[in-house]
Amino acid sequence: MKLFFRLAVCLILVSALLAGCSKPAEPQTPDPSQSTTPTFKIGIMTGTVSQGEDEYRAAEQVKAKYGDRIVHVTYPDNFMQEQETTISLLTGLASDPDVKAIVVCQAVPGTAAAIDKIRETRDDIIFVVVVPHEDVKLMESKADIMFETDNLARGRTIVQLAKELGATHFLHYSFPRHMSMELLAQRRQIMEDTCKELGIEFVFVTAPDPMGPDGIPGAQKFILEDVPRQVAQYGKDICVFSTNCGMQEPLIKAALQEGAIFAEQCCPSPTHGYPNALGLDVGGIAGDMPKILAAIEETIVESGGSGRFATWPVPINMVFLRAGVELAIQAVEGEIQLTDEAAVKAALEAEAGVTMQLSKYSEDGNFWLAVMDSVIFGK
Repeated sequence: MKLFFRLAVCLILVSALLAGCSKPAEPQTPDPSQSTTPTFKIGIMTGTVSQGEDEYRAAEQVKAKYGDRIVHVTYPDNFMQEQETTISLLTGLASDPDVKAIVVCQAVPGTAAAIDKIRETRDDIIFVVVVPHEDVKLMESKADIMFETDNLARGRTIVQLAKELGATHFLHYSFPRHMSMELLAQRRQIMEDTCKELGIEFVFVTAPDPMGPDGIPGAQKFILEDVPRQVAQYGKDICVFSTNCGMQEPLIKAALQEGAIFAEQCCPSPTHGYPNALGLDVGGIAGDMPKILAAIEETIVESGGSGRFATWPVPINMVFLRAGVELAIQAVEGEIQLTDEAAVKAALEAEAGVTMQLSKYSEDGNFWLAVMDSVIFGK
């Protein structure tokens, strides 16, 4: 019995010695297949470069940032006649079970019907809607969150800026389809009323709808030909404005050639219309807004437009889209609620890099409206 006890003690001592001499356990390398990194995707729908280059480029930027987690599609240029295509593209994004949020910029007709159709089988998808073309109250009831420039406030601010730039007349180009959109119609009336207050003559001209028979080229050709006629009739102190993205480039070009005034685009941005109208290649400085603004200013001043052309310091639709993606990701991951006003403001201003004046369309809704201070070239 004593011998057995001694042997047991020896075995315990040997085991202890061996354990003391062994190397510490090395940290385990995580198995990539067991990664907890989120695998969900974000769908994005924008126009093509011809319909809205800013939002298209913004989609490219977030695609470069997040890679395959971003699925980007574009709605057709002739979206009014191809609403079924828009619906099909959006439902196609939602058919991927990994897609947990969809950002639409701009939300052209067909978006509301697509959301309804998707909600029938996917009530888990978050919808971020930018620049709604359909009835605002209808869209506000369908989207989780929406963004747009504050068109009602801009009815005053654009005309006030035109006055500051020396305008005696304010020329508003649009067409029936846009004038049937509630916010654009209200803004047009506010512009006219503000013109009366400031002693500016308001001029309304019906331009061809880019969705019409002659398409975008026909609408652009009309602008290039009509601006000289209007300047000849009303003089060079006329500020020109259009409600359509595709008209901004010819409008800036014609205004500069004719010596007119251009206060702001429909979607304010240094890159909306200005580079192509001025023949600037900004590819090497893409995304660097201070350098792009400086290049625009140099050309405007050299061409005699000093103090008569302006825009916002950053591309507003780019800000909306990029912030919308960030908010959607945070919401899917459960980090925020899209009703968190502080989180929304922080995301927007982080993408803008400047302070924004934000308001809500309706007190109980989640439709955000934004205004920024302007940059006047050559001043």
